[in-house]
Amino acid sequence: MAGLLATALAAVLAGCSGGDTRTTLTFFQFKPEAQAYFQDLARQFEQRNPDIRIVVDNPADPETALRTRLVKNDVPDVMTLNANGTFGEFATAKIFRDFRGAPALEGVNPAYLDVLGTLGRGGAGEVNGVPFAANASGLLYNKELFEQQGIAVPRTFDELVTAAQKLKAAGITPFYGMLKDAWTAQSPLAPLSSQLQPKDFFEKRFAGQTTFRQGWASTAAELKTLFEYTQPDPLSKGYADGTAAFARGESAMLLLGSYAVPQIRANNPKFTVASMALPATDDPARTTLVSGVDVVLTAAREGEHPKEAERFIEFLMQRDVMAAYCKAQVAIPTLEGLANTDPALAGLQDYIDQGRIVGFTDHQFIPAIPLAPLLQSFLLGGSEATFLGDLDAAWNRVAERRTWGLGAVIS
Repeated sequence: MAGLLATALAAVLAGCSGGDTRTTLTFFQFKPEAQAYFQDLARQFEQRNPDIRIVVDNPADPETALRTRLVKNDVPDVMTLNANGTFGEFATAKIFRDFRGAPALEGVNPAYLDVLGTLGRGGAGEVNGVPFAANASGLLYNKELFEQQGIAVPRTFDELVTAAQKLKAAGITPFYGMLKDAWTAQSPLAPLSSQLQPKDFFEKRFAGQTTFRQGWASTAAELKTLFEYTQPDPLSKGYADGTAAFARGESAMLLLGSYAVPQIRANNPKFTVASMALPATDDPARTTLVSGVDVVLTAAREGEHPKEAERFIEFLMQRDVMAAYCKAQVAIPTLEGLANTDPALAGLQDYIDQGRIVGFTDHQFIPAIPLAPLLQSFLLGGSEATFLGDLDAAWNRVAERRTWGLGAVIS
């Protein structure tokens, strides 16, 4: 009897270990608020592709987790990442595959491919990711409050300052400062700098032909002006405080982008959350929308299962899949002809349709350059000269050791 039981157990174990002949893909997913969504998409894909198994990896600290995997030469088969400086750094290190000519790129708005290219790439002309969803960093405002105060959507920087002055005179906080979370200052920095800096500023900065003191003086001045219209002591409040306060009607505007809308709505605002591109000049024709690739799909350059990975990415890039994700996350679709009709994005759609899009200038920075803390110190009473000088010094210290992203491409 013991012998028969042992034989039967061995047979069961053999069946368990050898029964699954599917190809296994590791799907590295960085966005915590979309974990359940991508888990469900993985299961849908498996149902349609019974020869492939998707193992979804949702690490608590995705950037650190990915760096650890890369050190071990354990690159995930498929990844969702934020298209920021770190993405550009990894792209130029030839971690990601080149998607040129891939079916997954069909119909993608070329402006978003340009945004990825400015971050860095593995070689001349390479496309190292597929833009899946975008966001926009402009300005959020309380639509009904603007109407009650007779304020039209500002189309120039002077009009924006005039609106802030009118709101302040009426006892309404124009902007809610959230400098406890220093990164929030980067949100208005991006649209201001993208409109005010020379078009080739970062190419020249990487080449050592200009400085932030030269190219960002007007950006620093305008940023300082906006923060003169926040509530007292913005250092005591962070992102969660600011989105909740705005939802309660305690400020007319937030210097944040579309990515903050779900957080605001979680606090049940009794008004329409609207958005606009943040104007930095007195010429509305020069206003551009900072719209970054919030979620980029990519794959291992030397992955063991390139065809299966490509099938999964093509599945994720289907119009209905993208539309459903963007609706749930208040994100901007990257496929041409596909729009998110959420009222919070209505003020941005013309810029998207016209291709008046630029990437986040702060995505040219890697973590070794302390942009956010330097901004925080500057906006809490520091001088423009000190801020820009310290930023130049920090940039130069890192650049002396290596170049990254765009700098590696143009060097």
